[in-house]
Amino acid sequence: MKTDLRQVDWRSLWRGLIGRDSGGTSRIVPPTGFTAQLTLLTAGAMAFLAVFALALSFATGRLADRWSQSLAQTLTIRVSAPSDEIEAQTGTVMAILKQTPGIAEARMMPVDEVEQLLTPWFGPDVPVEALPIPRLIEVTESGDDFDAEGLSLRLAAEAPGAVLDDHTRWRQPLVSAANRLRMLGIVSLALIAAAGAAMMMLAAQSSLAANGQVIRVLRLIGARDVTIAQAFVRRFTRRAAAGALGGTLLGMLGIALLPGMDQAGGFLTGLSFQGWGWLWPLLIPIVAACVGFFATRWAALRMLRAVP
Repeated sequence: MKTDLRQVDWRSLWRGLIGRDSGGTSRIVPPTGFTAQLTLLTAGAMAFLAVFALALSFATGRLADRWSQSLAQTLTIRVSAPSDEIEAQTGTVMAILKQTPGIAEARMMPVDEVEQLLTPWFGPDVPVEALPIPRLIEVTESGDDFDAEGLSLRLAAEAPGAVLDDHTRWRQPLVSAANRLRMLGIVSLALIAAAGAAMMMLAAQSSLAANGQVIRVLRLIGARDVTIAQAFVRRFTRRAAAGALGGTLLGMLGIALLPGMDQAGGFLTGLSFQGWGWLWPLLIPIVAACVGFFATRWAALRMLRAVP
């Protein structure tokens, strides 16, 4: 028995297949299967990695600021002289520092602090007394009126064994390295977004190819390519947002479980968010949904134009 096409309620059929509700969308885009699992897994994995890349960018930014501020406000004077002259030259240096404007504090570093500085190089229990170690004086600046060049010239004239180290040659490479690490984190976020978009496009194309017969029927009843693509875009956007939300929550949990800086110290233990910074990862599912939307729409329209 043949069906008369004129007796078919094409409008009802169209609404049932690709209506505005999610039920109509699910008739075209399968809710389960390989493409659904691939989309959820890809979005979750990319969001998980994005959380750590974002934490790396924030941590290196804080590290660069901390190194820049701490090293810019302090300098060190090294006094090297024969044993019978070192006390006199050290006293001369301290007297000069008291007369120099722009200095908040100048203190002689005790033996135990010098030993801590040498421990990474010589190991514990360093015999500081037996080594020809110069006297170290830590100077803290108080304002912009401090003249490092003028102080260096005066020390060279009155205390030949004293050398001023304003940490410039040490500070700049450290700050530069931290800034490059922060840029690496930003580049990683961009690469993660690009990889996620590529996987979304592949999944959308796979789903379109699997539903080629349905697409042909929809075209026969007057459906436009843009309208057909909306069904795939809607479903894949939801999958991307759901998968990214799960990956983001797992990433935030992993960041929260890292040891704190007061427990172990070091750079990697500072790989975390602070204060309102914990709200930034919550933007990842929104960005993932946007990436899924535009990537799926572009892939769907491109493939639909190629299909006769």
